[in-house]
Amino acid sequence: MEISAVLPAWNEAENLAAVVAGLALALDAAAARHEIIIVDDGSQDGTGALADGLALSDGRVRVVHHPSRRGYGAALKSGFAAANYAWIFFTDADGQFDPAELGRLTAEAPGHRFITGFRARRADPWRRRASGFIFSAAVRTLFRVKATDINCAFKLFRKDLISGHDFITEGALINAELLAAAARQGVDPVEVAVTHRPRLKGLSTGGSARVIARAGREMVALYLDSRRNRKG
Repeated sequence: MEISAVLPAWNEAENLAAVVAGLALALDAAAARHEIIIVDDGSQDGTGALADGLALSDGRVRVVHHPSRRGYGAALKSGFAAANYAWIFFTDADGQFDPAELGRLTAEAPGHRFITGFRARRADPWRRRASGFIFSAAVRTLFRVKATDINCAFKLFRKDLISGHDFITEGALINAELLAAAARQGVDPVEVAVTHRPRLKGLSTGGSARVIARAGREMVALYLDSRRNRKG
């Protein structure tokens, strides 16, 4: 396999180096060729400079910089656009997923185009777990996707699945849009249980009111777009 691994990062200076090191080892074991694309989403804590240093020390690491913060989905979109290889993998730069478990996904790749992790035991506060459960149920109903854990940031898919797709979301709803785009092509993801660890460093923003409000707006826009596509 040839894999482009995308790491969106906003203010992850405390976690980034360790995640990249672990991911590089996992990719060495799983892929004939690979690259790691760090997308610095307007960080203010030195993440961008650290990413540039990692790229200088390893030619397989590249960095995309956003001058200002645009959002999680926008960071992933930039990474997808920069990907050179036939398979795209993405995870978060916060250290909550174990890059070594990439092999669980690549083992399912023969004969499949989309493999997604689901957090066997989510290591988040109960409010995050509850909101995640409600969110996943809403996405499955509105967009006809078949996935247990919509926002699990441990996904591997063929790049041609998104060829020609113009993503409209730039926030947390990017996972839902990706799954919906695959579903419209008749592709349901294979699901694999993965480990989820508590965040030990840095600040989590996934449950903030700003992020939730943006996700709500984007869900309405994505639903209207999906209805137009179904009618078309």
